[in-house]
Amino acid sequence: MAQVSERTALAEPDLENESTSSPEKSLLEAIHDTLRDAMAADDRIVMLGEDIGRRGGVFRVTAGLLEEFGAERVIDTPLAESEIIGSAIGMALNGLLPIAEIQFLDFIHSALDQIMSEAARIRYRSNNDFSCPLVIRVPFGGGVHGALYHSQSIEAIFVHTPGLKVVAPSTPADAKGLLRSAIRDEDPVLFLEHKKMYRAIKGPVPNGDHDVPLGQARIVQEGSDISIITYGMMVHEAATAAKSATADTGASIELIDLRSLKPLDEQAILESVKKTGKALVVTEANRLCSVASEVAATIAEQAFPYLDAPVMRVAAPDVPAMPFSPPLEHAFMIDAGKIGAALRTLIAY
Repeated sequence: MAQVSERTALAEPDLENESTSSPEKSLLEAIHDTLRDAMAADDRIVMLGEDIGRRGGVFRVTAGLLEEFGAERVIDTPLAESEIIGSAIGMALNGLLPIAEIQFLDFIHSALDQIMSEAARIRYRSNNDFSCPLVIRVPFGGGVHGALYHSQSIEAIFVHTPGLKVVAPSTPADAKGLLRSAIRDEDPVLFLEHKKMYRAIKGPVPNGDHDVPLGQARIVQEGSDISIITYGMMVHEAATAAKSATADTGASIELIDLRSLKPLDEQAILESVKKTGKALVVTEANRLCSVASEVAATIAEQAFPYLDAPVMRVAAPDVPAMPFSPPLEHAFMIDAGKIGAALRTLIAY
């Protein structure tokens, strides 16, 4: 079971009951407003990244923050990801709360040494004398005609790294709640923002304090026949697939949004699968050694006696990159149709 610290384990509001009083925002607006509120409340927070200041970020997530908080707190950096993360680590070790932005997850490779060898290991190598309270915001995911250098989902690299935490919100409300918790966390957190959801996904966002603990999954809808476990944009594709499959077959489908990829909420996963007896794990990333692989292995190890069918995965093909050609991009991407086909196979068992 994922361990949740006392500082982040706050009650999550009932969004269904609050939807009338909570303003509707896009994912982008929820992240922007949360960043602004956090910076206004704590002058230790410093943001740094490529084009985040004058331009407001390539997706305009940080628009207006430079004008409000100044160039000492909203820092336009050179095009050097290792320098961005290295500087942020130094800030974190000296009393600041840095929020670094890597413009696309595809560009993060040159910062892997700083993230995996330094930020992730500071607590361990210092015998718990130091921590690294660092948030790394990164747009990820495909389906936006970004081709091979603007479409990758390589989150499994970071989930595999001890010392890092990794989250991927699928709703504006969770974006706010998870970002607030990430900023308060004493360890480095990779905060994944699916670029296709920035403006496409909207929903109610609670006013005021709203914290979603790291390490807790969300039950999107309850069911008794099949469990779908996924995260990010795939939550919405899976919800569409589940609705269609239920209409066609009458199957009762439970949908679990992981939200936090590390720490992973194993308890929520196992409780759902033990109830339904069938599991479908969905990821937009490549299939081999993915987050879906870890979830499937966890189910196989700890819930095998409860299974009525093999654990199934729906994932992107193991090819080097997402193609630019729209038909090939569509063939690569996971969507409701592909998830629905897998659901029907499981239903038939």
